[in-house]
Amino acid sequence: MSVVFVENNLEGKPQPGQFVMVWVYGVDEIPMAISHFDTTRIGITVNEVGECTKALRNVREGESIGLRGYFGKGFTTSASKALLIGGGVGIAPLTYLSNVLVREGAEVVVCFGVKSGDELTLVEDVKGRKMIATEDGSQGVKGTVIHLLDLDFEKFDRIYCCGPEKMMFEVFKRVCEYGMLEKCEFSLHRYFKCGMGVCGSCCIDPHGWRVCKEGPIFRGDEL
Repeated sequence: MSVVFVENNLEGKPQPGQFVMVWVYGVDEIPMAISHFDTTRIGITVNEVGECTKALRNVREGESIGLRGYFGKGFTTSASKALLIGGGVGIAPLTYLSNVLVREGAEVVVCFGVKSGDELTLVEDVKGRKMIATEDGSQGVKGTVIHLLDLDFEKFDRIYCCGPEKMMFEVFKRVCEYGMLEKCEFSLHRYFKCGMGVCGSCCIDPHGWRVCKEGPIFRGDEL
């Protein structure tokens, strides 16, 4: 994973959890979560998994790409004590979120899991008290982010989660045990074609919600 910074020519300020559509000319256009933001640049975290992300990582300084956005519903940022739970590339929207929460005075605890310590470079930009798990045991606790969740969830007034859906389902079950689903927000991932709720390619059952429009952030009680 690496961060690509792009000159920001979009209007306004994005909410943490929103995304942009990134167009690599001649290759494809894909949705990317916003991991960093200032008035002049947007940072997107790239995990090389396909043709477009490979091309994006190879874009050189001064070359052009296309941006559309900001799209989707973001995280709620009103919290006094927040727990952020991330796995893999799920650290992307949580990085921006942690910076916003800390700047607004929240106490933030971040639980983050990756396969190996080599993937932890991005954690340096995350704000708050950090707890790390690696599957190979090279840093932090050996295991997944689930092994870090021996916590009293009731101490937090807001819980945020982003990562692989199997991991998020385990978090969902933990939060459900505490009866706190309405206080937990999950970031869902789908392949968006339009990003604006027009094409319907990201609809989920049973309500037909469009992840790009009604999401990508959903409360636990909605799910």
